[in-house]
This record gives sequence, C-alpha cells and structure tokens, in this order.
Amino acid sequence: MGFTLVQLRYFLIAAERGSMTEASAELHIAQSAVSAAIYNLERDLQVQLFIRRRGRGLTLTPAGERLQQQARDLLVRARELEREARGDGETISGPVAVGCFVTLAPSYLPPLFTECTARYPGIEIDVVEAETDQLVHALSAGRIDFALTYGLGLAAEPALSSETIARAPAYVIVSADHPLAGQGSVRLAELSTEPLVLLDLPHSRDYFRSLVAATGTAPDVRYRTQSYETVRSLVARGLGFSVLNQRPATSQTYGGGEIAELELRDGSPALEVKLASMAGMTQSARALAVMGLLREIAAR
Repeated sequence: MGFTLVQLRYFLIAAERGSMTEASAELHIAQSAVSAAIYNLERDLQVQLFIRRRGRGLTLTPAGERLQQQARDLLVRARELEREARGDGETISGPVAVGCFVTLAPSYLPPLFTECTARYPGIEIDVVEAETDQLVHALSAGRIDFALTYGLGLAAEPALSSETIARAPAYVIVSADHPLAGQGSVRLAELSTEPLVLLDLPHSRDYFRSLVAATGTAPDVRYRTQSYETVRSLVARGLGFSVLNQRPATSQTYGGGEIAELELRDGSPALEVKLASMAGMTQSARALAVMGLLREIAAR
C-alpha cells in the first residue's frame, strides 16, 4: 500500500475546505506540504482527485467523491483501532447504518435505541427499513453495514454471511369473537374453509402460503396487504384469519378491533431472525457493538 493515513487526512481537509491554502492553515503546515501529499496520493492511487482551477479552488472529481467517504470510514476505523489498543474502546462513537426487515422493526428498534443511548451515547444509528431483497441490495451497494432480517431468501445470496440470533414460530390470528378464539391453539386444517389475509411481502408471501398448502388445501387468499398492522386490523374485523411470526405486546389493532392469537399445532417451521452482512467484510467496532446489542435483545 503506497498511500498513508496522513495523506488521506490532508485530502479530506482539502476537500472540505475546497482550498489548499485553507487546508494548510487548518493543519498549521506549509501549503507545499499539503499539495505534495495530495499529489503523491493521486500518483499512488493512479486517479485524479481534484479539478484545480486558479482562483476558484478545488472541486472533487467523481473518483475524489468516492474516496472522500471511504477515507472518512478508514480514518474512523484507524482511530477505533488505536483506542482499542490503548484499552479505552468504551469511547466508541460514529455512525452505524443498520438495515431492518419491516416487520421486525417495531420489536427490535425501540429497545436497540434505548440500550445504545445508555451504553454507547456516541454511536449514531441510521436505519433503513425494507424487505429482504431491498436489504440485500443495500448491503451489496454498501449503504448499510449489516441487516437484521428473516432468513427467507438469504440462502440464494452466496455473497452474504449470516448468523441466527432468534427463531420466530408461526402462529395464527383470528378475530376476538371467532369461534376458535378461546381455545389457545389450532391446526391450519381447521381454518381451511376460511379466507386468508396475506402479508404480501416478497418471500414472506410464499412462506405463509406454503404453511396453509401443507395442510392439503389451497389457501383462499381473499385480502392481501404489505402492511403488518393492516393484516391485524382486517382480521380483527372478521374478514379472515392470518399467519404471522412477530408478536406485538397488545391484541388491540390500529382499527380499534381486537385479535386472538392461537398457537399452531402443525409443527410448522419457525422463521430464523438473522444478522446478515457481506461475506468477508470487517465490521467497525461501533457496528460490532450494535450487533452485540441486537443479540442481547433477541435473547430476552
């Protein structure tokens, strides 16, 4: 590696200030030293980082814009490495971009923010809520550090590595006044003549439909929606039953109705809740800290 962390630091300050002169003033070194460091960085990387116009300062090239964010991340990680080596890693700080499957967000994000604020006040969590395919794309594009998601669809992504931190068994919801509402558990075959309210998300829809189809009946999908809470509200109105995995703390719905939860006696496979990231990616200390918090939350 030909370039140095000092060169990257000089480059970042010059990019922020838009001027070699202002960068040298901030660094308290000669302008020629800043210019030489950036010239050598461009030579080592074999790219032009700035467009230099006399009297108009510096403008980043596309290559310079890409390097700017990468250099920031690298210098942050270098500072974390230094703190860890000195034994003062408790000062972990900086941004962490977390992807979260939409139906997992209400259960995991509130305790995550609470715990992170208490234990790592310097960490700033930025969340992208989406379904699996969108989270995989965000990981591939480098827009998020890792994702909290179900295992559905991950097996087809060899570029990802994942770790199971929890399992979410499937269960049935019916309206509170449904004839089966008070019996506590049910077999899906007992609901085969009733309409299914489907949580219509990629991969999820196939999983839920397969559970019903395993009873030997074709699911009668009467209503479908991509909103978890809309599913619950439709069921509370008596418009059908549904199969879900995440369990809210209340039986009340946004629509004002109430649902009843029934355990499944069919032995249906639980969904795995996973932490997924790009294979071979080295996570920052702050990202590892947030991942550790999610493992603790999942284990409760």
